[in-house]
Amino acid sequence: MNFKDDKIAWFKEWKFSFLILPFAIFLIINKGQFIFIIDYINLLFHEGGHGIFKIFGGFLHALGGTLMQIFIPSLFAYFFFSNNKRWGVQISIVYLAQNLMNIAVYAADARAKKLPLLGGNKVYHDWAYLLRETGLLEYDKLIGNLFYFSAVLILIIALLMPLILKDRKTVKLDLKL
Repeated sequence: MNFKDDKIAWFKEWKFSFLILPFAIFLIINKGQFIFIIDYINLLFHEGGHGIFKIFGGFLHALGGTLMQIFIPSLFAYFFFSNNKRWGVQISIVYLAQNLMNIAVYAADARAKKLPLLGGNKVYHDWAYLLRETGLLEYDKLIGNLFYFSAVLILIIALLMPLILKDRKTVKLDLKL
């Protein structure tokens, strides 16, 4: 291989990182504030999580929305990882980071309760309930920051994915019954 071929191979390997870089920067600057279409999709997953986890009692019912916001992008990341589609993994974990930033805003609002909630004043604030039940309500801002900085770390991982998954070989199991 010559120098030109090396440059082309390098660019092909890193092209998705370059494509998601502006969005990652936007997410970091935006700090989890509302992004029109994406956040409506997140809201569907969040509310669906409440419905799914309702059968497990009050605490998991409240936590269910957040769990689904983490589970759905993680499921996509696993799917793409197991199918050796790095670009899909990168996009999925950027989506996970975006959800974690939303969760950060929601958790940090637990005491203030200033966020508009679906259902208005008739519903309870998930994170106010969760943190009150665990005795951590006074740490709502810290917990929000932990979610936010976890999201930033995940964005960095997404950008560095070509280094992390370098020369990954897919292992297929041939199960014959």
